[in-house]
Order: sequence, then C-alpha cells, then structure tokens
Amino acid sequence: MNKIYSKIADLRSKFKQMCFGITTNENEIDDAVQELYLYFLQMNPDSLKTIYEKDGEDGIIRYGAVVLRRALTSPRSPFYYKYKKYYTRISSLYGSNTTQDHKEIKKNLENLPEPKVDKGDLIKLEKIDRELAKLYWYDKKIFELYYHDGNTLDSLAKKTKISRNSLFTTIDKVREILKKELIDE
Repeated sequence: MNKIYSKIADLRSKFKQMCFGITTNENEIDDAVQELYLYFLQMNPDSLKTIYEKDGEDGIIRYGAVVLRRALTSPRSPFYYKYKKYYTRISSLYGSNTTQDHKEIKKNLENLPEPKVDKGDLIKLEKIDRELAKLYWYDKKIFELYYHDGNTLDSLAKKTKISRNSLFTTIDKVREILKKELIDE
C-alpha cells in the first residue's frame, strides 16, 4: 500500500492541473487536492489496490479526476461544506460582494473588519431591554438566563433547582409581554 500512496503523492501536480479546468483559484485547488488525498487515505485499501492493479497510475488519475470534479462542482460534496460554503459565508459577513481569495484575508483578529450591523436590529434590542427593565426581577432574570446564556430549559432547571414547567411558564409569559409591547409601539 505504501507504494500506491507514494505514487498518489507524486501525482499532485497532475491533480492540480486538472483543477485549473474548473477553477483558477489556487487556494480552492490546493484545498481540493488535499481533500482528494484525504479521500484516498480513507478509501477502502482493497478498492484502491484493485484500481491500481487493474489500470496502474492511469486508473488513479482517472479516479482522482472524478473525485476532484465532484468536489469542485457539487454543492453536496464534503469539499463544498468544509471550504467553499465556509469561506463564502465569511466573505458575506464582512460585506464583500465577491468571494475573496482566502489567502488575502489577514489572520490577525485586529485586521478583521467589523461585521455589518443593522441599526433596526439595535433599535429592537434597545426596546427589548427597556421592556425587560420594567418587569419583575425574577421574570427578567429567568428570561436573561435562558436567552443570553444559551441554556436549555432542562439545563436551566438543573442549575437553578426550579422546575422545568415553572421556567417555561415564566419565559412564555415574558415572551408574550414583549410581543404585545413591541407590536404596540
């Protein structure tokens, strides 16, 4: 098997050349070829051995070409979920209309631009804070523990030793008050 893996490693430049027919983004190509190597490593060794024994290096190249084409063109491929979808989402968060070459993105947190903030959302949050300030302290605290700290009802019940049903009733009551007050404004 080491002989086969060594042959596959020697084919890196051919695999990269194949990708240039689909994309010119070198980062995507590098990531796709790396994902191909991972695919070969996770592949059933007997299947890989059969391909190599039947067609030799040419069989590995053809098999790799199919995997690379699927990786770079299919939105259901593991490559798409690991790389393309992730970097597209990041570039959209920071206001870029085009997908950036992620080599250009600085790795320092200080260099990242601030995400877009909708002023309408900030106004809504301020209204919610004002309404929460008017509530009884217990209702406000339970609501904050549930939403701000990201607790589930079960985890909150364990932490506070308050029954799950009581917590649900309180949170639901606060939600209804907030809906009523925010719709009226």
